[in-house]
Amino acid sequence: MNDNIRRNMPLFPISIVKKLTELSARQIRYYEEHGLIYPSRTEGNQRLFSFNDVDKLLEIRSLIERGVNLSGIKEIFELRAEKTHDKPASALKNTESMSDKELRQHLQKEVMMAGAQGKSSMIQGQLSRFFH
Repeated sequence: MNDNIRRNMPLFPISIVKKLTELSARQIRYYEEHGLIYPSRTEGNQRLFSFNDVDKLLEIRSLIERGVNLSGIKEIFELRAEKTHDKPASALKNTESMSDKELRQHLQKEVMMAGAQGKSSMIQGQLSRFFH
């Protein structure tokens, strides 16, 4: 069994994920409702989360703590999916991630390009404070 299969295998119930991520059940369900994570369901409709789901929740929590709002997080994930040619839907979860440096460069480019073209990016206000 390769690492990709292991990382996408649904293993953890929400009670374990709450402990691992320090998020409430409500927060986790909220992120699911907004299409940021896609946990599997058992026959009894219980959510089961993979290692990748837990990683994504930790990243969401980190971005929220840095002041990025939900629409900004969605845009970051969409940009990452575009860069890796993945679909943002639940069909296959993205196991490759951009390095922080690559993500920062991409977001800086978007902020600068949007300003230069006289249009505003959805995340421009949130990100412009990071680039001088």
